[in-house]
Amino acid sequence: MTSPRRGRRPDAAHTPIRQLPWQQPSLTLEPSRIVSDDQIEAIHAESLGVLEEIGMDMLLPEARSILGKAGALVDGERVRIGRDIIAEALRTPPAEFTFHARNPAHNLRIGGKSIVFAPVGGPPNCSDLDRGRRPGTLEDAGNFVKLAQFFNTVHTAGGASVDALDVHASVRHLHITRNKMVYSDKVPFIYATGRARLFDGLEIIRLARGISHDQLLSEPSAYTVINTNSPLKLDAPMAMGIIEMARLNQIAVVTPFTLLGAMAPVTLAGGIVEQNAEALAGLALSQLTRPGAPFVYGGFTSNVDMKSGAPAFGTPEYMKATIIGGQLARRYRLPYRTSSTNAANSVDAQAAYETVFSLWAAIMGGGNVIQHAAGWMEGGLVASYEKFVLDADLLQMVQEFLKPVLVNSEEMGRAAMREVGPGGHFFGAQHTLQRYATAFYQPLISDWRNFQNWEAAGSPTAATRANALWKQALAEYQLPPFDADRLAAIDSFVARRVAEGGEKTDF
Repeated sequence: MTSPRRGRRPDAAHTPIRQLPWQQPSLTLEPSRIVSDDQIEAIHAESLGVLEEIGMDMLLPEARSILGKAGALVDGERVRIGRDIIAEALRTPPAEFTFHARNPAHNLRIGGKSIVFAPVGGPPNCSDLDRGRRPGTLEDAGNFVKLAQFFNTVHTAGGASVDALDVHASVRHLHITRNKMVYSDKVPFIYATGRARLFDGLEIIRLARGISHDQLLSEPSAYTVINTNSPLKLDAPMAMGIIEMARLNQIAVVTPFTLLGAMAPVTLAGGIVEQNAEALAGLALSQLTRPGAPFVYGGFTSNVDMKSGAPAFGTPEYMKATIIGGQLARRYRLPYRTSSTNAANSVDAQAAYETVFSLWAAIMGGGNVIQHAAGWMEGGLVASYEKFVLDADLLQMVQEFLKPVLVNSEEMGRAAMREVGPGGHFFGAQHTLQRYATAFYQPLISDWRNFQNWEAAGSPTAATRANALWKQALAEYQLPPFDADRLAAIDSFVARRVAEGGEKTDF
């Protein structure tokens, strides 16, 4: 187990990283619309038809029982869900709620116009320019939590931004979650790939916050992502995750992973109908378990490369699906989860433009929880150190863009124009001198030197600048304050659960 250590102080020869202060951005623009209200209603009606006629395979008997008691038709593992069940389920989830962090200053608002940027989650591999592509370790997992804590524009501690493959799967979740709650005081993700993993994660979070079971029940303090097994299937661990998170009033983010032409019809409209049907089925299971449980509508529809079958991201189809998903979430008054993704294999132009396309669609689609917003590479197979800090710069730029424009007598600058007069310049104007230090966004990565100065500095690329920046961020990282008794309680719990074997995986 990695023990907490104070981060090294930055080298005096280096200027500390200047970044924007912690803030949760809001969508200050009107969200985009691609299809009409009538078309949204047609998608909704078709989704209900899919659930009634075809249904979904539910592999967990408890899930079938809950839905069956509500009037769904259960035939073996197949469950056909009537539109009356969906209509009732849509009445109860909150449109907005507070997500509670270990540090109350990092509490988040979920829903409405609020935006949350979450880091990459789930890759088995990581990469950096020094060591290349390799399996993730517990040290790497901890480093990504530290980067998520360090950069103010990243709002959550993330899941396992990279998996710790050097730790046995039965106890891996214990070490990762323990380190996450120690290295970060932002809101956490927990695993729902097994009942023991889920309960272990929630107990570590409860101990980290120092709250009672009753307070945990009243304050959503953890979220998990539930991926359906598209097309039209929900496996036992994921169904369990929906049920148990609802029972405990924690946040389930149900996200069908519908790839056009592979796990969904090849047409965009068909893929959206399937995504919507699967998400609504998850909503029904959640709200039947506990009416009013926090629920986030997730969308992750993209296309495949029809030449190879490989997933593609940041495509025009992905952008359209993201924006339509937002229209559906707003129709249902549900918070919306989407993602910032790419399919690039290196930190290059493809990684940049696919990320910008997918992130911009997520923003303009009204995304409330934007997953994988820092560090995602190779369609989710790799967490990249360099990409993480490049994305942090991009997220800061988006935050600055979303800030309202001030229009008042001082800002409109007539006095400055009077001072300078025709044909002059504003560099020395009082209006400029009062504002020059904070007038414009200062990038973390972009290099604005002219060619001669850039060449004299060794012609650094964005990737090489990012390589230096993530190392500097880890050097400047400081462990957030943590009560010693809470840390001792967590370590005692983890030690006991490790001795008990954690989540049994070997049969």
